[in-house]
Amino acid sequence: MPQPDEAPLTAVLLPRPGAAAAVTAAWDAGEAVAVLDPAAPAAATEGLLEVLRPTHLLDGDGRRPRVGGVPVAAGIAAVVVTSGTTAVPKGVELTSAGLGAIGRGCNAALGAGAEHPWLCCLPLHHVAGLAILARARVCGAPVLVDPGFDLDAVARAPAARGAALVSLVPTMLKRLLDAGAPVSDYRVLLLGGAPTPAAVRARADATGARVVDAYGMSETWGGIVLDGVAIDGVETALAPDGEILVRGDPVMRGYRLAPDATAAAFTADGRLRTGDVGTYDTTPDGTRRLRVIDRRRDIIISGGVNVSPTEVEGVLALHPAIADVGVAGVPDDEWGERVVAFVVARDVDALPSLEEMRAFAAERLSAPKVPRQVVTVAEIPRSPGGKVLRRLLAVP
Repeated sequence: MPQPDEAPLTAVLLPRPGAAAAVTAAWDAGEAVAVLDPAAPAAATEGLLEVLRPTHLLDGDGRRPRVGGVPVAAGIAAVVVTSGTTAVPKGVELTSAGLGAIGRGCNAALGAGAEHPWLCCLPLHHVAGLAILARARVCGAPVLVDPGFDLDAVARAPAARGAALVSLVPTMLKRLLDAGAPVSDYRVLLLGGAPTPAAVRARADATGARVVDAYGMSETWGGIVLDGVAIDGVETALAPDGEILVRGDPVMRGYRLAPDATAAAFTADGRLRTGDVGTYDTTPDGTRRLRVIDRRRDIIISGGVNVSPTEVEGVLALHPAIADVGVAGVPDDEWGERVVAFVVARDVDALPSLEEMRAFAAERLSAPKVPRQVVTVAEIPRSPGGKVLRRLLAVP
């Protein structure tokens, strides 16, 4: 039984609309939730339950206690499963104070209030979906919860159902633009999960839509930096090596039942190590904005030069013959690492040669960043949020 300073943790294994109702009920009762993917294989679900050790499981058969379950500390609102860009899952303990902080901060930055319904077409077992419920809860806005991402339903939601705000990953926005959807009907399109390609952002801007790029992670209740500016109550800083450090209420309490991993995630003065490398830019109006360069572990050092694979991907994605691209570094006797582009061709019979692609990249990138090898693949492995899973890119 939970003690006075503890609370139950219910693992929710339901389709999205039912899961949303269960999350709301748990928060109303002061309890914590861990939403799991209802489409995951049974073995994967059982493995996560072993890692998270919830006190209860709620599925189609109802809510029942779990043998060996461990309560959470009082004040925990959610445990989100994350593996980041690795394959090892962890449970991120997010607090009720953080829920309130992201709700107040994001709503203020977006100009969102009770009169602006959210559309939720993202999975609730990821922080981006759960954060929609949190933001709406704080300001009292209704949430329209879709079973999944249906292009036509998302396109028509403002006109047909009154949706004012929607949170998307860049791939979703690209599909909407490709379909000619009236994305400008939304008050705000909040993008996160992966860097937004410049070409996609430009296309969206050209429609007159208000697009806001969100930076954050599971460990921060999702997006806490909007268009480079931290929301109220959040501090960002850069370590000497450029790693982005974060402090504030939205930051996780820690990794569930993993004290060593928790300790390693924070600096001595209590700042979260994000694992991302960034810099600050100052706009003409004097605003200082955080710009994320790449994951620290993903930076390629080729010939002594730091290369951001995301930057290279953004350039190559502009080539008309390339449908998708991922970039990674592979060991090289001469360069230390060489930049390799893994590309999905729009037409396999019309893919440019390595020399042609290098010439295209060289018009926009310095010499060390130009790919030295191109590998044609059927698809680019990506996380559900759209991040390139570089560990799965391998040279044949």
